[in-house]
Amino acid sequence: MTHTTHTTHTVRNALTAALALLALASAPAGAASREAAPGNWLYVTVTRESAQSIHTQGALLRCDPPGGHRNSARACAELQEAEGDVDRIPRKEGYCTMVYAPVTASARGEWNGRPVVYERTFSSTCAMEAATGAVFAMS
Repeated sequence: MTHTTHTTHTVRNALTAALALLALASAPAGAASREAAPGNWLYVTVTRESAQSIHTQGALLRCDPPGGHRNSARACAELQEAEGDVDRIPRKEGYCTMVYAPVTASARGEWNGRPVVYERTFSSTCAMEAATGAVFAMS
């Protein structure tokens, strides 16, 4: 693992932790326990690596109500159908070009009170979106 990749993972983990703390801090003082008020949210990131740079884009996908990125309504509907499991989203039909431009998709959050952790590297953005629907389609 290169220093740059290690730094990217460290920054990504720190951002995830900061968002979780922010969500807890903004909860109402009289908020019920996790079991009484489960949340449906994921902090999603897409990291594109090239020989020249590493670029990470992230968003807090909220599903009660949908918000956080431009495809949040569709992403939340797909996640609802898959019971919050990104791997269970049905694969989209179609073809992707054979251009190798790897992207890593990551998601951490909570769905109906259960923790969600997902990370996978795909050969291209097209392959990622074919496998994960709108969850990581932020741009």
